[in-house]
Amino acid sequence: MPDNSADYEEDEGPIADFDDVDGHAARVWNLLLLINPGDEETALRQFDAWREALAGEVEDPDGDHWLLALAEAIDWTSGFRVAADDVEALVTALDELAGRWNLRIDWGGDLDDEDFADNVDVPTLLGVAYDSLREHGYSLWTWNTGGDGHAGWIALSRDDEAMLALSSLLGIEVRPGSDPF
Repeated sequence: MPDNSADYEEDEGPIADFDDVDGHAARVWNLLLLINPGDEETALRQFDAWREALAGEVEDPDGDHWLLALAEAIDWTSGFRVAADDVEALVTALDELAGRWNLRIDWGGDLDDEDFADNVDVPTLLGVAYDSLREHGYSLWTWNTGGDGHAGWIALSRDDEAMLALSSLLGIEVRPGSDPF
């Protein structure tokens, strides 16, 4: 009998072996592949915008400048950044990001309803979005902005371990949206 066990092994996603990831730029590229699943064209466009913003200093970037340039390159397409208390911006941004995969986040209420809007905050809604996206095989991630705002991205849930490992290699402190910064 032929060995067809490979037909039943789970896909390891875009990053199977981190030993092959050399250099900062390669790690950023792999992060872009994780947050743009199945959309290499968008990842490439964002990578080019990131490199242009850093003016060629992609292999040994100073401080958090590279991360801020990345956040700018992915903003409203593959990532979000909102003020700590801007519930409306968070909902709009995450609805936009989830719409890439024709997903709708069940927020548990309507922001136009004052009773609902007065009883929610950004961390609560990040947890709601995390739970809603997990039902469809996606994970909402937040990263430490070092300030009062919230930022993050969405990736496939099957890539959770890869996200944690790659973020660690990049020096980005990430958490699931269920436990935001």
